Amino acid sequence: MIISRTPFRISLFGGGTDYPVHYKKHGGAVLATSINKYCYITCRYLPPFFNHRNRIVYSKIEYTKNISEIKHPSVRETLRFMKIDRGVEIHHDGDLPARAGLGTSSSFTVGLLNALYALKGKMVTKRQLAFDAIHIEQNMIKENVGSQDQITAAFGGFNKIEFNGEEEFKVQPVTLSEEKFQALKDHMMLFFTGFSRTASEIAHEQIKKTQDKKIELKRMAEMVDEAIVILNENSDLTDFGKLLHENWMIKRKLTDKISTNEIDKIYNDAIKAGALGGKLLGAGGGGFILIFVEPDKQKNVMKKLKNLLYVPFRFEKLGSQIIYYTIGE
Repeated sequence: MIISRTPFRISLFGGGTDYPVHYKKHGGAVLATSINKYCYITCRYLPPFFNHRNRIVYSKIEYTKNISEIKHPSVRETLRFMKIDRGVEIHHDGDLPARAGLGTSSSFTVGLLNALYALKGKMVTKRQLAFDAIHIEQNMIKENVGSQDQITAAFGGFNKIEFNGEEEFKVQPVTLSEEKFQALKDHMMLFFTGFSRTASEIAHEQIKKTQDKKIELKRMAEMVDEAIVILNENSDLTDFGKLLHENWMIKRKLTDKISTNEIDKIYNDAIKAGALGGKLLGAGGGGFILIFVEPDKQKNVMKKLKNLLYVPFRFEKLGSQIIYYTIGE
């Protein structure tokens, strides 16, 4: 039996420049971090004593006799990609809900790949996990997804990720002192808005308009380096929050599906309560919202957003891992 643990992520700057339709022509960059909220995948070869060949357990339970019958797209295509020729049992457990803007679907695919490689007795690099997950989601499932989520889930950590070039992507860890990382995290508040949406549908609309938004996307990519300069040079993090605000003002104009009247009200209420900036995470439309606010003003924000679920978190450094491994017939 194998158990993999794969982190979810928070994307801070550059989101939207990680879609292949954009970065293959213009390049792209994001600043993102993994957090200590995880997707757990348990898998094993299924003994041949049942009428079914595969048992897949997530929000539903599937019993199938062949891979093509599996309805869960990531499970079906990842099993095909891995050329699994025996029946399997796969269980999914997650710390946070799906379709909420934290890259949960990509964490699932990365975690499943990691577990299945281990099941076959293979170790692969984090880079290979990311490449494989990108291929499965973009080319096999044909989801409207970017490339940052798979990379952050596989590598873990707080990174600048650059897209394009011969290596397709480059991961550069952001090097700060523990004190600066802690100060940065202490300025961040994560809330669940309660609104569910399908990222692929919203991303499809954004992809269609990419050619018309080159100026906005270029500016969003530039903010990645500006944010790193702020972190490296300033002890005062207020400029980081203000840059997040500028980023959100641009992002919400990429399509009319990214924000809603409800999301705008939540964001504006936080700003009125003392927040410096923030952003809706993921493709848009709902899910989790990140608020950047100085620690001494966070009680005001908590009071203003008392109807939302507050979710404490920490930064994570390890990426997708095999946390339990035993093989036996």
